[in-house]
Amino acid sequence: MSLKDKIDVHQLPVHIAIIMDGNGRWAKEKGQDRLYGHYHGVQSVRDIVEGCAELGVGYLTLYAFSTENWDRPEEEVTGLMELLVDTIKKEVEALNKNNIKLHVIGDMGMLPDYAKKELQDAIGQTAKNSGMNLVMALSYSSRWEIAEAIRKIAIDAKKGDLEPSLVNQQTLQKYLCTSQFPDPELMIRTSGEYRISNFLLYQLAYTELYFTSVLWPDFRKEELYRAIIDFQGRERRFGKISEQLEKEMDKRKEDSL
Repeated sequence: MSLKDKIDVHQLPVHIAIIMDGNGRWAKEKGQDRLYGHYHGVQSVRDIVEGCAELGVGYLTLYAFSTENWDRPEEEVTGLMELLVDTIKKEVEALNKNNIKLHVIGDMGMLPDYAKKELQDAIGQTAKNSGMNLVMALSYSSRWEIAEAIRKIAIDAKKGDLEPSLVNQQTLQKYLCTSQFPDPELMIRTSGEYRISNFLLYQLAYTELYFTSVLWPDFRKEELYRAIIDFQGRERRFGKISEQLEKEMDKRKEDSL
């Protein structure tokens, strides 16, 4: 029996975010170069996107390339960009077939022109889809995102379009890359590392974190289901106590009768 059968489809996380880590180590274990791991990691991306769409998850954010990754060896960065473009070309048809809408967050200006064009084309071709939202974090880091949001807030305040004394948490959220998405409820990191690595620092404030030693190329649907089952076994209090949550749940049940 698949772990999928143990999932309560009525308590799915609306938004899942994943740090896809371990491609390099996976390749090294097999005596191959790092790009070999990245190529095999693409199949895990396909599998997890499909798995989330099948379950009915609304949003899936994948941390594909950080701003810090630009500091990696040039041949690896070039190979990753080529792999990105090649994968997007091949996957647009599947995204449309499965009614998946593609989004990209990050510093797009740092991407090579050919990669930007392919991404923009794919975003345009999937724009009318109304199923799951697939968010690719490319050339992204949370510190960059927050600094960029503050810069834009300062510009609008200087122009007189924004009153500084009225700036609050909601204001900042509107200027973040993720302003049109709900915050993740579940964040998964593969490969046994216990770090957030500059990923959605603001948005993960109340997110449930799930860490697994499984390397990304080996992370498939059953591992996704395992993470969701773990999530569903947790009590999410958001600063409240259990008794308060029980009363709120009872009240919702009464209101629904």
